[in-house]
Amino acid sequence: MACLLEPPLRMSVLSEVTASSRHYVDRLFDPDPQNVLQGVIDMKNAVIGNNKQKANLIVLGAVPRLLYLLQQETSSTELKTECAVVLGSLAMGTENNVKSLLDCHIIPALLQGLLSPDLKFIEACLRCLRTVFISPVTPEELLYTPAYLLTGWRQDATVIPHLMALLSRSRYTQEYICQIFSHCCKLRHWHSCGFKSSPQPLLGANGPDHQTILFNHGAVQNIAHLLTSVSYKVRMQALKCFSVLAFENPQVSMTLVNVLVDGELLPQIFVKMLQRDKPIEMQLTSAKCLTYMCRAGAIRTDDNCIVLKTLPCLVRMCSKERLLEERVEGAETLAYLIEPDVELQRIASITDHLIAMLADYFKYPSSVSAITDIKRLDHDLKHAHELRQAAFKLYASLGANDEDIRKKIIETENMMDRIVNGLSESSIKVRLAAVRCLHSLSRSVQQLRTSFQDHAVWKPLMKVLQNAPDEILVVASSMLCNLLLEFSPSKEPILESGAIELLCGLTQSENPALRVNGIWALMNMAFQAEQKIKADILRGLSTEQLFRLLSDSDVNVLMKTLGLLRNLLSTRPHIDKIMSTHGKQIMQAVTLILEGEHNIEVKEQGHSNVKLQLAAMFCISNLVWNEEEGKRELPGFSSQRQFKPACSSHLSFIGKISLPEQNSFLAREDPGPNVQAQLVIKFFLLVLVKKKKKICLNGSTGQLVLGREWVYQLC
Repeated sequence: MACLLEPPLRMSVLSEVTASSRHYVDRLFDPDPQNVLQGVIDMKNAVIGNNKQKANLIVLGAVPRLLYLLQQETSSTELKTECAVVLGSLAMGTENNVKSLLDCHIIPALLQGLLSPDLKFIEACLRCLRTVFISPVTPEELLYTPAYLLTGWRQDATVIPHLMALLSRSRYTQEYICQIFSHCCKLRHWHSCGFKSSPQPLLGANGPDHQTILFNHGAVQNIAHLLTSVSYKVRMQALKCFSVLAFENPQVSMTLVNVLVDGELLPQIFVKMLQRDKPIEMQLTSAKCLTYMCRAGAIRTDDNCIVLKTLPCLVRMCSKERLLEERVEGAETLAYLIEPDVELQRIASITDHLIAMLADYFKYPSSVSAITDIKRLDHDLKHAHELRQAAFKLYASLGANDEDIRKKIIETENMMDRIVNGLSESSIKVRLAAVRCLHSLSRSVQQLRTSFQDHAVWKPLMKVLQNAPDEILVVASSMLCNLLLEFSPSKEPILESGAIELLCGLTQSENPALRVNGIWALMNMAFQAEQKIKADILRGLSTEQLFRLLSDSDVNVLMKTLGLLRNLLSTRPHIDKIMSTHGKQIMQAVTLILEGEHNIEVKEQGHSNVKLQLAAMFCISNLVWNEEEGKRELPGFSSQRQFKPACSSHLSFIGKISLPEQNSFLAREDPGPNVQAQLVIKFFLLVLVKKKKKICLNGSTGQLVLGREWVYQLC
């Protein structure tokens, strides 16, 4: 394959190629080995810090010749080492340089060099490999590809075990190998941690992920002792390696928590590295290790090392005394740590005035900058988006559960304006973080009625929903579900803005999360809605799509669809109106749940999910609702709901609803979904008995059988 720069860049570089650059390449072909060696050394000195010279040499074909010399058995070890050094220097240039090196198959050549017995040559190859692998244009998978496919290694050889063996050779091999591992350890699948802004890039392929491969080859045992190395660089690279290994990985995290190094457990070593007298980089990385171990379940959230050490350290990283990049990393890590735990959220919110401290994140770049500060202005501009993104993430985690914290966030000066403005940011990452922040704050009934209405949050949200990538649509549609709740003043203007069509479109998405949110929002919209709105929903959704949703493999979609049916059939006039036009289709839809082509549990309504059973029962109960006769209050429900058996056309099917075991079901003491289901079913039975209809409840199977011929027997 040709080893060339991109065409436009190549043409501009060719016009500036000097005789001196050509002279360096010509010397690589000298028949005298000593002249070749001296030529490589001179080339090394010429390219240091000179990107133009590096590009010139690549265009003139220096890379293939250097790789040839590096792999020749007749080349001296010194020449091979100098070639590896020059290649590493070329890789430190632009991304186009790295692409050119990859096109020339530099990685197989360097891996072959690792088989050499000479330590200096091995270190030079590792240093060059490190430089190539940390570039964003290098595929990490190349490290995990069987070695025989890349080099002349034997067929059963792999790269990772050989790198593990090289860890003991010198402090340089330790530093470079740990750095390679930390940059090439990615996740293959999405973990359901809830914190969607994962600090790890994700891969889509099947098979063991990189963490598992490294763990299975003894990464923990081989790297742990490096944390006590006399070399700061080695300690830092080992620490970074553990942070990527532990991220969302319970297996690695549970192993790390029990590892001893010189008589101390690893968490204790990490805590020592959190001390204020340690370098900031070390404090931050140690805090990340403890954070990831905590989120993976290896350390309790109320452990002192989290509450008294890790959390305060991360809050310190958010202060304005820290560098902007440190503030970004500190805020994002803290957001991830406290996201699922309300007590940590409360502690963080009162630590060092964190909520007010985060408001400073929105002050970059400053509005006035002197000419002498042009470099700082450029630096601030570069990090401004990252700062806002980090602040939104942390505010979202802080306000996830506690009403008082949400109030403090919203009462921070101009905060609602800043968050709303974040919805129209040019950066997708900032927009996503802003939507997450608003979603977190929208869980407050009070704020939905006040701040969200005062700032007309629904307007920019609807714009976001019109044209956004799925990752933003999922969060934005979740927030829309909250804005469509009965008590939200935003519900009516959202309806008028064409939300029904948008939401019906979401129910047809290939993304299960979007289907759930679309049908969930329609369910909220239909609750106690006018007949016209319900008719518009049915018309926009179509009975065909309703059937598809009721046969969806995702149980959450199924439950929300049943909830929508329940809310559509909620009052006598609405039932009569809807059933007169859609009665046949709706009854077929309910029958589809009870007798349709589902797995056996769903088909018999014996699904372990009580909410699914409850939703199905509400559909039936609403069909027999009568507002005009026999008022009878149902404990735990509104006294306005009365029931009677519907006409035979509405119940001309046989439904089998498997209930939980009768004794445990009826004797349940703790409140919950089962209690609600019990009340609905018991009252349903009482109504049928009062009407002298016959029911069969099989005590052994727990099946309730409904039909025209009913036998009342309660065992």
